[in-house]
Amino acid sequence: MHVEVRDPDDKSILSRVYQAEGKILFTSHTPGEHGICMYSNSTAWFSGSQLRVHLDIQVGEHAINYGEVVQKEKLTELQLRVRQLLDQVEQISKEQNYQRYREERFRQTSESTNSRVLWWSIAQTAVLLLMGAWQMRHLKTFFEAKKLV
Repeated sequence: MHVEVRDPDDKSILSRVYQAEGKILFTSHTPGEHGICMYSNSTAWFSGSQLRVHLDIQVGEHAINYGEVVQKEKLTELQLRVRQLLDQVEQISKEQNYQRYREERFRQTSESTNSRVLWWSIAQTAVLLLMGAWQMRHLKTFFEAKKLV
């Protein structure tokens, strides 16, 4: 996947090609609206592969300025701490969901690899048995032709 990030002055901050997985981090020193463009670098129209993108955009100190939250909502110190803990629990929950997804993909890959290894070993065994049978038949006809048996 190709990712390009532009600042409000339309200058490129980041332009990079990423592999199947990865995190995109950048720091901008220009305030304002930034543009993020992501596109697949695959040229296959009907490849059947899926692209899954998870966007978790955080701005500033994790996108929440708790100092402003306290002033706006007139929260006590305990209420603020509860709010922070709830935000942390939400982030942990999102990370757990992502890890479950990755574990599922890993399991699918492992099962696919296991299946391929099984069929490859069966094919090798079949070829070995057929070659052994052919050699026995060939040697038998050879010895009969030489009248050694």
